[in-house]
Amino acid sequence: IAFGWGIPMAFAAETGAVPVLAWWLLAINTVWSVVYDTQYAMVDRQDDLAVGIKSTAILFGRFDVAIIAALMAVMLAMLVAMAGILMGVYRMPAEIVLGRMLPGTAVGVLVGDLLYAALAWRLACRERRQDVCAMPLGIDTPSLFALTFGVIGPVHAATGDAHRAWVVGMAVMVVMGASKLVAAFAGDAIRRNVPRTALLAALSGVALVLILYFPWIKIVAEPVGGMVALGVVLVTLVGKVRLPREFPAVLVAVVAGWAAYAIATRVGYVPPPLPATGALAGIALPWPSLEFLDGLGEALAYLPLALPVALATVIGGIDNTESAAAAGDRYATRDILLVEGAATLVAGVCGGVIQTTPYIGHPAYKSMGGGAGYAIASAPAIGVGHAMGLTG
Repeated sequence: IAFGWGIPMAFAAETGAVPVLAWWLLAINTVWSVVYDTQYAMVDRQDDLAVGIKSTAILFGRFDVAIIAALMAVMLAMLVAMAGILMGVYRMPAEIVLGRMLPGTAVGVLVGDLLYAALAWRLACRERRQDVCAMPLGIDTPSLFALTFGVIGPVHAATGDAHRAWVVGMAVMVVMGASKLVAAFAGDAIRRNVPRTALLAALSGVALVLILYFPWIKIVAEPVGGMVALGVVLVTLVGKVRLPREFPAVLVAVVAGWAAYAIATRVGYVPPPLPATGALAGIALPWPSLEFLDGLGEALAYLPLALPVALATVIGGIDNTESAAAAGDRYATRDILLVEGAATLVAGVCGGVIQTTPYIGHPAYKSMGGGAGYAIASAPAIGVGHAMGLTG
């Protein structure tokens, strides 16, 4: 919560005022801090009671899970309301957001997924195994908010120039990618000297939100296909039921969910309305550009925000590498981090403004039969979808 006070301080330093948006962000950060740190404290509850330390985990007692879930719901509601505020405050044009920022970001994901698939293939060949699973990768949600509200939004509000805000965002991304490439060379040393328990414990709190809560919202939004797919996942992953002929559980879950949805619509099921997509459908190829050079000067002012966010994903990459090793896939930490940094750098050069990061969940993908193929399949799907303007 103390770090969260950097939000109104940053607004005051950059704009000379502390608007309602700054206090709203601080409130969201406070709720998130209670949720996140309570999850950590739940692990240490017995030790804290023994030594007399007070924590929210002790305060919430047996209602801890219910209170955390309620706070997550409050946080999500606040984020939705905040999105409405931002639409009225910044008014970034869709041509820049959907035509330049998202396609560039997607290129970073595409490159990272393909490189992680290559690392999985190399490890499988070296160890002569067929069960090596690629490291998952995607966009980093915390930095999405940090760069949107801490860099792009303020620049656009100050200059009124959406193109200028995009160029500065690109420059910040390039610097973040370069810093992650440098930090990658310290990854193995950190992993050797930090206990595995400490590395894996850092993943647990985030996993509850990113792997459990957010996907559940999507399942509820389209329950016919979602519940069927979830059933397959629960039977195979939690119930440890092996499918005939060793079919990958993820593939069966997707096919079963799609089949249930198709059958339901044929017999009269009317699915809930989805948000309009493809408003800017058309070719939006994210070609590399040197326009970020024009924004480097201004980008330097935002490095106190950007560099900690970038280094946080480096720590996450180290944690996820240790998680993969615990599941049996021993990747070199430096390789995982170098790919992460390169993907972020490529995204920035191509116009992206959201960094990439290795995702939590490698052991789950592996236990469901995932290999390198899922990364190879998702990479072009994401890249082509954004390049064609097929975004929500």
